[in-house]
Amino acid sequence: QVQLVESGGGSVQAGGSLRLSCTASGLHLRCTYDMNWYRQAPGKEREFVSRIGSEGGTSYADSVKGRFTVSQNNAKNTVYLQIDNLKPEDTAMYYCNAARPSGFRCYDRGNYWGQGTQVTVSS
Repeated sequence: QVQLVESGGGSVQAGGSLRLSCTASGLHLRCTYDMNWYRQAPGKEREFVSRIGSEGGTSYADSVKGRFTVSQNNAKNTVYLQIDNLKPEDTAMYYCNAARPSGFRCYDRGNYWGQGTQVTVSS
């Protein structure tokens, strides 16, 4: 079955950097997916952070543009989120998401989530 596993979170000072990873297994072989990052701070709703499509196109929330960079290594089934110039307001649990399965002979209609990795930024 599908599993997404995030790693790379930690506690850093404002202005520092982190590189988050999301490794996927069990996704349907005939499908391609958008790979997304979301985050959720205590008492807040989950919010979109970044997306990378199956062909490499990227999208970012306004709050992280210029500081966050999403990339992928298909051979390793891994998506990365490089975070630079961290701010205290970036503190949240960061979740990896595989969404919008598509493609010829793709029959999957699932939407999959990892367990999250914590990012804490101090001022």
